[in-house]
Amino acid sequence: MEPIEGISVDDRTPTPASSRRRWPLGALTFIVIAAITGGWLLFGNGAESDPSPTVPELEGALGLPTHNGEAAPDFSLTLLDGTEFRLTGHLANDGRPVILNLWASWCGPCRAEMPAFEIASKVHTDVFFLGVAVEDDPLAAKEFAVEIGVTYALAIDEADRVSRRYPSPGLPSTYFISADGLIIRTVFGQIDEDQIDNLIADSFGL
Repeated sequence: MEPIEGISVDDRTPTPASSRRRWPLGALTFIVIAAITGGWLLFGNGAESDPSPTVPELEGALGLPTHNGEAAPDFSLTLLDGTEFRLTGHLANDGRPVILNLWASWCGPCRAEMPAFEIASKVHTDVFFLGVAVEDDPLAAKEFAVEIGVTYALAIDEADRVSRRYPSPGLPSTYFISADGLIIRTVFGQIDEDQIDNLIADSFGL
């Protein structure tokens, strides 16, 4: 699948991690992201007619098990509103495709993009938006969610159930999961409202 134009890996330095953070995003992360971005800019996506830099799908990058086109790993967790969520159960009963956004309160790009996801969730009601705070302090994550005024489903990955199944080179990370449970597209880095709209149309045809 061709990547959406205009989306670039965001390598801005995140805010300092809290004491809950156990997932270092230090020099190694930025070196990896810079290498991926540099290789993409240098070699492009193989389409001579479109030389503009875009984010590669990163399928298989760093040995990630969550390749596009493969089944999305199942997980279950408790949402901040107290309800239980299980991916397979949602797909079987609700049926809407899922946008899974991994974030943290200490991550600057995550904080910057969450208002865009909030707006998109109100426009695209035929898509289920789920934000999961990973490697974060639960209190800080909850306070940030209240501060931003997020109304779509949120959860805190306190048991690392999600981060183990959806590893990434950094945050934010967003997975577009189809109604039949396949990972259609993976984006590492900050995206804005227009890009979310385009990604939804391209990934789900909505």
